[in-house]
Amino acid sequence: MTIDAPSLTRRIPTPPWGDPRDRRTVTYDAFVKTGGYKALEMALDQQPGAVIETVKAAVLRGRGGAGFPAGLKWSFLAPIDGGRRYLAINCDEAEPGTFKDRLLCDFDPHLILEGIAIACYACQLDTAYFFIRGEYHHQARVMERAIEEAYANGIFGGKGLLRGKVPFKVDCHVHRSAGAYICGEETGLLEAIEGKRGWPRIKPPFPAVKGLFGRPTIVNNVETLAAVPGIIEHGVDWWKKQGCESSIGAMPSYGSKLMGVSGHVNRPGVYEMGLGITLRELVEKHCGGIRGGRRFKGAIPGGVSMGVLGTDQYDVAMDFDIGVKGEVLGLGTACPTIFDETTDMVAVARNIVRFFKNESCGQCTPCREGASWAFKLLSRIERGDATTKDLDLLLELAGSMGLGPGTTICGLADGTNWAVRTIVNKFRPEFEARVRPRLVPLFVGA
Repeated sequence: MTIDAPSLTRRIPTPPWGDPRDRRTVTYDAFVKTGGYKALEMALDQQPGAVIETVKAAVLRGRGGAGFPAGLKWSFLAPIDGGRRYLAINCDEAEPGTFKDRLLCDFDPHLILEGIAIACYACQLDTAYFFIRGEYHHQARVMERAIEEAYANGIFGGKGLLRGKVPFKVDCHVHRSAGAYICGEETGLLEAIEGKRGWPRIKPPFPAVKGLFGRPTIVNNVETLAAVPGIIEHGVDWWKKQGCESSIGAMPSYGSKLMGVSGHVNRPGVYEMGLGITLRELVEKHCGGIRGGRRFKGAIPGGVSMGVLGTDQYDVAMDFDIGVKGEVLGLGTACPTIFDETTDMVAVARNIVRFFKNESCGQCTPCREGASWAFKLLSRIERGDATTKDLDLLLELAGSMGLGPGTTICGLADGTNWAVRTIVNKFRPEFEARVRPRLVPLFVGA
């Protein structure tokens, strides 16, 4: 991992847990020696509302995909009524090409736990569920051990936060996902924690009003919570010095961002960069350039559900304005997958749609049927058995499914239609080369 100082994370060599794979994990003692849990102490010296206002002032936008301001989300919570209130931490990370949260669990589990504790105090949430992807067996063990350490040292449980400094008790549990992609959607995640099928819920009511077990709930991504301690410890101005302002008059993109780069690059990996770095600089300067000296052809900016950047968009800035400037759905997880000039974009489209077809929960007809038919059309185009009519039908089909036209409960269908529309529109010659002209019947007058 490459760290661009000042960093939201702390990196120090630590003794192994016993398992050789755990040698990189920061233990509680090592974390505290480098200033760990200092931000929690600072937060507990303030009123909960003041902590929320600090996070709002920092404009900490969600790092899980949507980019919604965390502090604003916290302020939506229903008033305290004496009942249970929950924090659900989203570490499902099933978006293809995304692996940044896994690295945070591997290296800095206590940084995440510190952010969890601060969020629970600020929002007065008494129970936290760390929802982790089912395939992350090792990371789940790391987090379980870190939580045990946190309990043993008075962060969670007992008399209250930080060994009773504030008499507000928080419990934290690891909950392993069953492995479905749809569980990464916030309400599907809540259903899974409750032991049900991971089906997204109709909103409203929103989780902040009626979430887990029918109680007020905040759902935050792992990286979002890991950024909170730095904001509390170093201040809002420190956070705003990283990242960039909006170039289109929208909400700013402050702070650093973990960017997991994969695909056709010489040095794939997770890099921490200030938001606003161009894709070209990220690839050429930090990832060693395109593999084999080939030319850039395209990229997925942050998970396949965001769509695809074209060949002429190599210099696009990696910030939350990318949706407008790059003609994609959004920044997503900011974990780009890079394609070189040898990539078959028809095969890319077919493979992405196959993924969404398989991962659709089936609750909404446009998503369930639309993804299936899109896959059949793309398979036909890839084989060379399609006509131009099939290509037009594919775009019509993609444009009629998803939250955009208001036909589905969640955004999974949008992932399908944006992937199809952006790939076909930006690489249309490749698709036209694989289809036959439509035969128009001749009508002869009597």
